[in-house]
Amino acid sequence: MSVVAVWSTALCVGGSVWLLGGRAQGRALRRARSVLAPGRGVAREPVARRAVAWARGRARPELWVLVGGLVVALFGESVLPLVAGVVGVPLAGRLRRARDARRERERRADAVIALCGALAGEVRAGRQPGDALRIALEAAPEAASEAGGAGAAVDSGLGGARDGILAAARFGGDVPGALREAAREPGAEGLLGLAACWRVAVDRGAGLATGLERLEGALRAERDQRSDLRAQLAGARSTALMLAGLPALGLLMGTALGARPLRVLLHTGPGLGCLLVGALLEAAGAWWAVSIMRRAEER
Repeated sequence: MSVVAVWSTALCVGGSVWLLGGRAQGRALRRARSVLAPGRGVAREPVARRAVAWARGRARPELWVLVGGLVVALFGESVLPLVAGVVGVPLAGRLRRARDARRERERRADAVIALCGALAGEVRAGRQPGDALRIALEAAPEAASEAGGAGAAVDSGLGGARDGILAAARFGGDVPGALREAAREPGAEGLLGLAACWRVAVDRGAGLATGLERLEGALRAERDQRSDLRAQLAGARSTALMLAGLPALGLLMGTALGARPLRVLLHTGPGLGCLLVGALLEAAGAWWAVSIMRRAEER
C-alpha cells in the first residue's frame, strides 16, 4: 500500500511538473510572441513613416483642389466640377509658388540683416574687413547660437550666393562685385548697401562698422514696417477669405435642407447660367481684393 502511495505521489508530482512546465512554456512562448510582435511592428514602422514622408514630399497641396472637384463631381453627378478642379490645379500651384517665393525673399532679407550685424560685430572686435566677412559667413550654428543665431540665419538665407561672397573674401577677390551679384536675388537687395559701405571703407578709410550698423538699422526698420503692414492687412485678408467661402457655405446649407442645389446648378439651364455668372463674380472679387492688398504692401 505504501508502494502504491509512493508511486501515486510520484505520478502526481510528475504530472504537476509537466503541466506547470507546459504552462510555463506556453507563457514563455506567448511572451516571446508578444515581444517579437512589437519588434516586427517596429521593423515595419520606419517603412510606413518613410512612405508617409515620401507621399508628403511628392504630393502638392494644389492637388487637394482636384480631390475637391472629384468629390463634388461624385455628389453632383456631373463632370463639370472635375473639369473645374483640373483647371484650378495650375492656378493653385501658381499661388503656392508665389507664397514660397515670398517666404524665400523674406528669408534672404533676414539673412542680409544678420550678415550686417555679424560683420559689424567682427569689425568692432578689431578684425580686418576681409577676415571679418569670412568669419561672419563661415560662422557655425554652434557659434551662431552664442551670437544670437546670426551665422545660422546667414547660412540658410543666402544659400548659393554665400559661396561667391565667401570665395571673394577668402582669396582677396572683388568683394563689392560679389555682393552686387548676390544682390540680384529677390530679397537680397540690402547687399547693395553693404557693397557701398565696403567700397567706401576700403577706398576712403571710413568706418565700416558704423556704416554697417546704420545699414542694419535701416534694413531692420524696413522689415518691421512690412511686418506691421502685413499684420494690419490680416483682418482684411481674413474677411476676403471668409466672403470667398460663403458660396460654398450656402451650397452646404442648401444640401442640408434638402434643396439639392448641386443638381439645380449642374443639371439645369438656369442653374448653369447662375453658376457661370457666380464663378465670374467670385473670381473678379478675389482678384480685386488681392490686387488691393498687394498694392498696399508694395507701398
